[in-house]
Amino acid sequence: MKIVPLHDRVLVLRTENTEKTAGGIIIPDTAKEKPQEGKVIAAGPGKRDDKGNRIPLNVREGDRILFGRYAGTEVKIDGVEHLIMREDDILGVIES
Repeated sequence: MKIVPLHDRVLVLRTENTEKTAGGIIIPDTAKEKPQEGKVIAAGPGKRDDKGNRIPLNVREGDRILFGRYAGTEVKIDGVEHLIMREDDILGVIES
């Protein structure tokens, strides 16, 4: 299934956290927090301003991003959880 986000929305796949702490303690699934980092899978064309001109997004497909804890709406695509969120919910782009 292919999803194309509309306007200023992006489709994000969360990146998985490691299951061990720095000290070597294994964290059970029930104690894990959902990661606040992900990869942009698809991005919309951008929203329009008052004059009808399109404002392009600052993120592109493939960007690693940081977002708020409760940002976006969870959706399942082919059995994998993704998030659809507005560009305003993105806190920053992680550069390698």
